[in-house]
Parts: sequence; C-alpha cells; structure tokens
Amino acid sequence: MEMKAAAARVLRLLAVSFFALVAVDVQASSVESMRLWAAPDHARLVFDLSAATNANVFSLQNPARLVIDLDDTQMDTDPSTLPLHDSAITSVRTGKREGGGLRVVLELNRAIEPRHFTLTPNDQYGHRLVVDLEYPGESAVENPIDPIEAMIREQEIQAQRASTQAQLPGSVEPPRNEAPAAVQEAKPHPRRDIIIAVDAGHGGEDPGAIGPSGTREKDVVLEIARRLASEVNGTEGFKAVLVRDGDYYLGLRQRTALAREQKADFFVSVHADAFTSPRPQGSSVYALSQRGATSETAQWLADSENRSDLIGGVDGSLSLRDKDQVLRGVLLDLTMTATLNDSLSIGGQVLEQLGRVNRLHKSRVEQAGFMVLKSPDIPSLLIEVGFISNPDEERRLRDPVHQGGLSQAIFSGLREHFQRYPPPASLLAWQRDNQRSPAGNEYRIQSGDTLSAIAVRHGVPVNQLKQVNDINGDVIRVGQVLQIPRS
Repeated sequence: MEMKAAAARVLRLLAVSFFALVAVDVQASSVESMRLWAAPDHARLVFDLSAATNANVFSLQNPARLVIDLDDTQMDTDPSTLPLHDSAITSVRTGKREGGGLRVVLELNRAIEPRHFTLTPNDQYGHRLVVDLEYPGESAVENPIDPIEAMIREQEIQAQRASTQAQLPGSVEPPRNEAPAAVQEAKPHPRRDIIIAVDAGHGGEDPGAIGPSGTREKDVVLEIARRLASEVNGTEGFKAVLVRDGDYYLGLRQRTALAREQKADFFVSVHADAFTSPRPQGSSVYALSQRGATSETAQWLADSENRSDLIGGVDGSLSLRDKDQVLRGVLLDLTMTATLNDSLSIGGQVLEQLGRVNRLHKSRVEQAGFMVLKSPDIPSLLIEVGFISNPDEERRLRDPVHQGGLSQAIFSGLREHFQRYPPPASLLAWQRDNQRSPAGNEYRIQSGDTLSAIAVRHGVPVNQLKQVNDINGDVIRVGQVLQIPRS
C-alpha cells in the first residue's frame, strides 16, 4: 500500500510539473508598445510584443476597416498616443476577442492593401508584428523587380514583338509611289538638370546604428541628406530627389527603383555606420563590387547594411538563375562595367573633398556588395560620413555646422565630376559645348586657345581680359576658367 501511495504521489508531482511547463510554453503575450510611421505610399504599424504570438489580419468594408487579431495577447499600452496624421488610419479601437485574445481595429479613410509579417528579437527590439498599409496606385515601384531582370524582360518583349510582326499574314511593304510624310525639323533638346538621387539610409522601424549617447543613424543621415539636397537644388543645372524625406522605412531595392523612376543621373546613399569597436573613425566612400570586398571592414559594413532589408520582410537577393548564361554575362558586363567606372571616378573626387572637412577612414574608394548600389544603369555611391560608434564622431555628427560641411564636400565632388563629364542634353553639356556659362561671363580654356582668339570671340579687348583675370603674360592653361568682362 505504501509503495502504491508513493507511486501515486510521484505521478501527481509529474503531472503538476508537466502542466506547469505547458503553462510556460503557452503563456500569454502582451503588446508593450505600438509605433507608427507614415510614408507617401504606405504606413507601417509595429506591435512590440513580450512574446511570439499568432496574428490574423483581414479587411472589412462599409466602413473601411483593418482587423488585427492576436492570439493569447493583451494590450498593455495606449494606442491613442499614435501619430495618425498623414496615414490612412483615422482611429484605433481595441477589445477582447470572443474566445480569448486581442482584437485591434483600424478605421481607415482610404483604400489600402495590407501586408503583415513577424520579426524575431534583435539587439534593439524584441518580438514584433509588422503591419504595412500600402496605398495602391500611389507609387510606380510598389513591387520593384531587379533592374537587370527588367532589362532582360524588356529585351525579350521587344524581340517577341518584332518576331510576331514579321510573321503577320498579309504584311506588305507600303507603296513606293506614296508621298513621304512631312519631315519636321528637329527641335533642340531642352537643357535639362542633372538629377541627383539622395538616399538617407535606414528609417522607420530600422534605426540603423546607435551611438554611445543614443544618437540614431537614421536621424543624422536624414539631416545630412536634406542639407545635401539643398546644396544640389541651390546650384543651376542640378536637381535633387530625396529618396526618403521622413522617418519611414524603404526596402533597398525600392530605393534604387525610386531613383530610376525619377530618371536620376546619380545615386548617393548617406550613412553613418558603426563597427564592433568604438575606435574606428573617419569618412569612407564605397562603390559596388561584384567580386568581393576590398577590405574586412567593407565586407562587415556591406553585410550589416544588406541585413536591413530583412525589416521589409523580403529576401533581397539578386537572382538571374532562370536566364541564359551567355545573356546574363553580356548584360552584366555591358551595364555594370561602365557604371562602376563612373562610380569609382566620382567616388575619388568625393573622397578628396571629404578629406578637407573630416578625417578619412580609408584613403581610397572601397568596394563591397552593397545591395543598394546594384543599379546597372545609374552610377552609385554609399558614403559613410563617419562612425557613429565613435563618441567624438557621434558628437560631431549631431553638429549642424559639421553636417553642412559634409554635405558641401559631397556635392563639391559630384559637381566637379559632372562639370568635366556632363550628361548629354544637360545644361552643363550646353555650357561646355558653347564655352560659357548661362550668364555668358565665363569661358573654360580649350586646347589650341590663345588670349587674342578668346578676346576676339567674345568681343572684348585683350588688355581688359588680362586685367579682369589678373594675367600678367600670355600664358594660359587648358581647363582654366576665364571671367569674360561684359562689353
């Protein structure tokens, strides 16, 4: 009897232990906080959870609502504090769901396409549920595809159309005795601006690196990007497009797709990254490498930046596996080689200018496989303005004066390149071809020029030309810019 009683007690203890373990495994989660960011083409709502949980998201109409059901979850925050302005959400209601769990209802003022996914804990956040409210038709790059894939598809479509046209029955040549269509005189191409796409790294749910004093990379680089855009827009012949002009998240591919949508001549991504040690400091300039990083630091930074695309809930890998091997090779070589050469050339000039306002981390342009630089037709650079993990540089990066100096240095390098090699049909190309500025008071000396010939061309005396430009002899050099006195 005693043995049976003892056995019964052991079984009861085991049962209690088992149910205790089960209780731990199925413990309820709680919403510790909610965060909302509004972008021009979407809004992102993030639930910070104490534990992983299952979510069911669905839409309702008349009126438009989005329902978010969370299993075994309770609300431990006040959703009324969310900044609903500029988003599609007009109000947030919460309540207990029948059968247990939490129900969150978003009242909407416009049509949306919902998307949701979960994120596991990292160094900054715990478990998260991310709900994206995408506005259909608001952006041409809602689902951007790889640019090389787009080029391949376009070529395939054109080839198919040509083949179909050739095979159409009854296709005949137009009668040769018909009068030719009137030929219109070609109009001169407008002297367009050179478009610079300025990308502030990270944003929204992705704060980027965080300095020892809590400075967030996403905030610092947005300020520098805005200052850089202001420098660009303040210069005749240039126009800036801010890829991100607020605190919201954009995927890496979407950033380059937005630049392409705006027909950018150049793409520059601004970052203030960190390293595992607080010692590294200085600015760096990075271009794309298809063959591996030029240094261990470059590889580490590339891996770190590319991982940020996971916040978008997508895999940002480059895939051309379904294409013919020869076609892949030809397209990659043709598109990337010229673009990369331009990127390296511009990067060298930007690096030189940055060295005048800040210490350089590397004295040459580094290369690594940054996904945000994988645009085959747009020269691109990633600029690390400094290491936010270094306490001294963190302090300087918060300084508006230093931010202005960095933005001026970056644009000086860009402007110097495009003045030498302006894109066709641009205002700067017109100035170069006509050897003058829009005001007509500057001339860049070309090979074979003489002071007397320049004076005759612009209708001014030689002595006056020398006096204005402080020239004591007849020696001039190619590339020198002369001020032309007004007649």
